[in-house]
Amino acid sequence: MPSLAHGAAVTATPLWRGLTLTLCGAALITLGAKIQIPFWPVPMTLHTLAVFLTAAALGPRLGLAAMTAYLGAGALGLPVFSGTPERGIGLAYMVGPTGGYLLGYWLAASLIGALAHRRKWVVQTLAMLAGLAVVYAAGLAWLANFVPARDLLAAGFTPFVLGDLVKIALACLLLSGARRWTGAAQ
Repeated sequence: MPSLAHGAAVTATPLWRGLTLTLCGAALITLGAKIQIPFWPVPMTLHTLAVFLTAAALGPRLGLAAMTAYLGAGALGLPVFSGTPERGIGLAYMVGPTGGYLLGYWLAASLIGALAHRRKWVVQTLAMLAGLAVVYAAGLAWLANFVPARDLLAAGFTPFVLGDLVKIALACLLLSGARRWTGAAQ
């Protein structure tokens, strides 16, 4: 039953539904991290696509919960990250060179969820671009602990940015298609 908070009707998500969406989101993020697509100059995963799609589809609360569940599973040693278990697992992986990007995804999930959830594709695209800026800012700041400054962009930005822009376009297309398919208003 809806409750009134400050004069507005608020509908709470049932616990089982929120938990199911959170776990499905975490599973999608894991799947995205594991799928590698041949790309030049380095292979590309669908991690960014999965994180951004999950955040925009689920909103800030459940999108962040899905990303937190994903990171929690990884911290506990489950091989959910890209390159695991070959490149390490658990907290050791999380404090390695890609740790800043993982933090950036966590921050971006909340930002994208807040700005993009149930919005038109233009707003979703802008929200995802803002989220991508957060991911790169956190990722490059942390990567600077492992890579000399002169090589930082070549190691952590240039090879990936084009693919990430394509993934943002794909995420927006998928969200738009889902809205049309379910009959939701745009």
